[in-house]
Amino acid sequence: MSGKICIITGGSSGFGKETARILAAQGEKVVITGRTENALKKTAEEIHADAYFAADVTKYGDWEKLRDFVMGKYGKLDLLCNNAGGGVSIVPMWEQTVEQIDECLALNLTSVIYGCRAFIDVFKKQQSGTIFNIGSVCSEHGWPDMAPYTAAKFGVHGFTRSLYTELRPFNIRVSCLIPAACSGTNFRAAAKMPAESIKAKTLLEPDNFARAVVDVFNLPPHVVVERMTVWGIDQACEPL
Repeated sequence: MSGKICIITGGSSGFGKETARILAAQGEKVVITGRTENALKKTAEEIHADAYFAADVTKYGDWEKLRDFVMGKYGKLDLLCNNAGGGVSIVPMWEQTVEQIDECLALNLTSVIYGCRAFIDVFKKQQSGTIFNIGSVCSEHGWPDMAPYTAAKFGVHGFTRSLYTELRPFNIRVSCLIPAACSGTNFRAAAKMPAESIKAKTLLEPDNFARAVVDVFNLPPHVVVERMTVWGIDQACEPL
């Protein structure tokens, strides 16, 4: 079978869609996932993904179904890109509801842990594979109104580093890839941020980050990038 087998979660828009598009264009067999089947189908046709699979990454049972689908269709996996995530509610901590906090942690952190757990045995049996967990500059810096999201992304960063130490002996690469603020995603709208914020533009676009992700994936299998942060040059963060 030609082409590497790649799963991209949150693959119907933003970073996920662009990463899947570039991988498919270079000949990989890409499976995109998300919660909305119609959006997945439309995106898969547009970017020529090999397959799509509707799944809720916050439910471990859906991960098991996705694993069964991928192994039944392809018999292996080369890349798991845990890209799905979102701000959920970008408001001061005292305005966060318990339900919003739980949803934010489940979507941004628990889902990543679930995905890795679901496919670890596959990668160990192969003695190969790559896991990319998509973090955020919030995993290294603090901004107001983003405390639960920041906590989740800090968790992704720490989880990724620890998991790499566990899987390195099995020739499995685990990296945390970190985007800064980016135009062209659904992050602000999905978090119901103010209209002026939704319209705000940055120089960094999903395609820019996606190309960096694919470049890391295309490195020789013995080369590991522990973490990579991609900024738009117009975004100030001082001290860095």
